[in-house]
Amino acid sequence: MNGEPPHNHKQDPDKETFWDKLTAFLHLPGDNHDHGSPSSSDNQHELLSNELGIRTVKQALLLLGLTTLLQAVIYMFSGSVALLADTVHNLGDALNSIPLWVAFLLARRAATKRYTYGFGRAEDIAGLFIVLSIAFSAGYILYEAVSKFIDPQPISYGGWVIAAALVGFAGNETVALLQIRVGRKIGSEAMITDGKHARVDGLTSLAVLPAVFGSWLNLPILDPVFGLLIGVGIIFITRDAVVAMWYRLMDAVDPALVEQAESAIRRNPDVQSITSLRMRWVGHRLHLEGKVTATPNTKFEQVSTLIDDLEQTLEEQIPNLKEITLSITPNS
Repeated sequence: MNGEPPHNHKQDPDKETFWDKLTAFLHLPGDNHDHGSPSSSDNQHELLSNELGIRTVKQALLLLGLTTLLQAVIYMFSGSVALLADTVHNLGDALNSIPLWVAFLLARRAATKRYTYGFGRAEDIAGLFIVLSIAFSAGYILYEAVSKFIDPQPISYGGWVIAAALVGFAGNETVALLQIRVGRKIGSEAMITDGKHARVDGLTSLAVLPAVFGSWLNLPILDPVFGLLIGVGIIFITRDAVVAMWYRLMDAVDPALVEQAESAIRRNPDVQSITSLRMRWVGHRLHLEGKVTATPNTKFEQVSTLIDDLEQTLEEQIPNLKEITLSITPNS
């Protein structure tokens, strides 16, 4: 016999920190206060999550855009390929925000008879664009680094280049903190990954500093060397992004999540065994389908209560679990 439609049980709110109170007061991304009514529906909650995601993407785009613009102006005076590498990568990161923005806009649309799971998969499509942009920036940076190996040149305005590197680090780290925090709040793995990517970019910005010192020491070859190192580092980032996108497109989930769900179900005393359990990501929300065999003493009228108990337990223990479909088979 099949279970009832999934029920959503809200988790108890986390204890407020100083940052929570500040973001709530200023209405900044990361505000975890629900400004809707206590009876807000799941659709409204999903809408609020998408709005928060869109607002965060806009701010990330603005921050990285300003950072890139400043670094580009300084590169025109300095000619540093290491700084160019960092600038091009920051530009790519800024442009990465656009497909992610579009994905969040599409995710607000209701499911249709054709797209019965909704439009959450648009987030994965945005991830493909992000992977392509990262790969392009890696290729361009390596090309410029090789050119500088052939004709190395000293860096002009070394002090300004150092300032640009520090600005790049500060801008990327700010975006990383913003996106990782909000990504965890709304359950967006794409946003969390983009935030971690920004953090790595902040560290690569600091790689420009040795190139400047090399120029001051009359060792201009250090500039393309560090530009090459940055390019190679971005190749590894690209590889990790490709693997992550492959998992999403193939409906793969972390095996630890499956084990966690199975453990939560088995802890219920009225469950004898799990016949099947499947999980998949749809955008930044998890869907779970399972068949469970009840213990012999479970009565027919207790099945609905058992389903409710299992759903509540799963939602409390597994973050980002949006929809649960369970069927209970009595033990004959």
